[in-house]
Amino acid sequence: MRPDLLNPLFAETGSLKGVGPGLARPLEKLGLSRVRDLAYHLPDRFVSRRAVANLDEASVGEQVVVALTVREHRGASGRGPYRILADDALGNVVALVYFGRSSFTAKKQLPVGERRWVAGRLDQFGQSLQIVHPDHVAEDGAGLMGQLNEPVYPLSEGLTQGRIQALVHQAIGLLPDLPEWIEPGLVAKQGWPMWKDAVVESHRAQHPAARDRLAYDELLANALALMLVRSANRQRSGTPLVGDGRLRAKLNLPFALTGAQTRAIVEIEGDIAQGAPMLRLLQGDVGSGKTAVALHAMLVAVEAGAQAALLAPTEILARQHAETLTRMAAGTGVTIQLLTGRDKGRARESILMGLLDGSIDICVGTHAIFQDAVAYRNLGLVVIDEQHRFGVGQRLMLTQKARRTPHCLAMTATPIPRTLTLAQYGEMDVSRLDEMPPGRQAIDTRVVSQERLADVIDGIGRHIATGAQAYWVCPMVREQETEDLAAAEARHALLQERFGDTVVLVHGQLRPELKDAAMERFARGDAKLLVATTVIEVGVDVPNATLMVIEQAERFGLAQLHQLRGRVGRGSQKSTCLLLRGEALSEVGRERLALMRETQDGFQLAEEDLRLRGGGELLGTRQSGDTPFRVADFEQIARLLPLAHDDARLLMERDGGLSSPRGEAARILLYLFERDWGVQLLRGG
Repeated sequence: MRPDLLNPLFAETGSLKGVGPGLARPLEKLGLSRVRDLAYHLPDRFVSRRAVANLDEASVGEQVVVALTVREHRGASGRGPYRILADDALGNVVALVYFGRSSFTAKKQLPVGERRWVAGRLDQFGQSLQIVHPDHVAEDGAGLMGQLNEPVYPLSEGLTQGRIQALVHQAIGLLPDLPEWIEPGLVAKQGWPMWKDAVVESHRAQHPAARDRLAYDELLANALALMLVRSANRQRSGTPLVGDGRLRAKLNLPFALTGAQTRAIVEIEGDIAQGAPMLRLLQGDVGSGKTAVALHAMLVAVEAGAQAALLAPTEILARQHAETLTRMAAGTGVTIQLLTGRDKGRARESILMGLLDGSIDICVGTHAIFQDAVAYRNLGLVVIDEQHRFGVGQRLMLTQKARRTPHCLAMTATPIPRTLTLAQYGEMDVSRLDEMPPGRQAIDTRVVSQERLADVIDGIGRHIATGAQAYWVCPMVREQETEDLAAAEARHALLQERFGDTVVLVHGQLRPELKDAAMERFARGDAKLLVATTVIEVGVDVPNATLMVIEQAERFGLAQLHQLRGRVGRGSQKSTCLLLRGEALSEVGRERLALMRETQDGFQLAEEDLRLRGGGELLGTRQSGDTPFRVADFEQIARLLPLAHDDARLLMERDGGLSSPRGEAARILLYLFERDWGVQLLRGG
């Protein structure tokens, strides 16, 4: 149960003064549904203003607060601006300029002959001084003196700075006093304020120590929760799985294993032979051979008399895994079965019986394989593909499908910088596949200007005339799917005009059966060109597709470009990736595209991405493995995460865990950051 102390923070924002149905939607869009969310909705920046007695004391471009007397209103001519002329104490004239509907408010706020205090940026237009859209107009200067350092918040449509400031102010008024959960020596050394003071200060001014304190709290909550998962897992009893090698001896893979694959297999075998359930992450670049490693692990489980299950995030991927595993394990006699939400009636009944009586050795599917109706005779190993699509909570749910906790191997093709591996997978041991299988050719990567679009389309024509296939990935217009969709549909229409119905379109808004049908046509080779948004970034495997065009490549993060590029180069043919760039290329964009040309090492690109982004998002867009943090930015994660990890370990190993006085405070922290599954595990385990 959440401690009562935190109830005011978890009250709905609808309970605040001035929040009606009209405000609920824009707040929801920003993820501000509770008082706690508003308290942590920190300003992007601060506007610093200076109070001046007259305009002679101010410089052009400066943010000022000044007393002005209104002299004249000049109405807008046509679509021009509405101007109000005013003068300062010395008679200097300044125009207050308003566009659009805001002129109605201006007429009321600034009556002729009255003195008003105005806050805004002083600019020059020709020979005249002006303030465009003043930030504040007040009858009394005292209120504005309190806003000389004003926070600027992230907004969504339907919200204004004034409105969000008022809501944040209310939220801060509801903050309880919470006990200290950080090790006192560390608080003193870093010069951090108490939690409540840190929240208040972070909204009031640029206060690096206060912001660091709040970021650290979030990192500590995460580190602590993952540590609790790890220790609860160690105390559980799993089933030791030791194979006799009979099935693996019959494996006839078309390639020799790399050193990295062999090393990972040995690590996994060592883990699953133990009484405590394995919790291991297998990180490997696109095409580094994770599936072969997973198959070895699953065969050990079957040799030991248990079943294995492989969970994929989408149906297309699940189907593909089932085909690949069936092909790889052909000589072993192992029964592999696909189970998706689409299986109905008799077919489904027969699969469920096979899982229950143990005649199915390996089950592959989407989350349908863990629904309540699905029961296993003896589930010993769970393999989770594309780990970042499943949160810790979901991982815990899976482990409750067996009499004893099954061993868990998670896989990800998203290379994660070492710094962040700890943040996202701190409860897991990590194996890395950092070698590519022999015979995989480097992908020829070139950067081409968008102006040469017609040449690129001609090139695609020549390419598909040879019988080969190609991908065309459309840009992310914004963080809005509708616009991504429009871009993809427009490009599809253009290419279809040229190449007919050999062009198929896939995007996230398509009904699953239509998406699968289009993918199926492409995988079979009936369609030659697949136009898509980033939905194809993970898992699609068509060896005959040897050309990838990524439009407006500068809009993507490095790691996502790398993921997309990994869709080609999967066969024995030489593959090419064309990065089409727009005209306005930022310095970071230019460096990103140059790095893509220079290296195909996903781990190196992930580290570079982290360096280039600084406080940006992890690994491309929000779709591809966002950081699990809302408060801590990248620079803070890199600097403070090791400290948080050590502090969490201290608390658990030296300071009496969650039952000590500091532990009681840390329990509040876990609930505050909704990492309370860590606490529940303690009770459940």
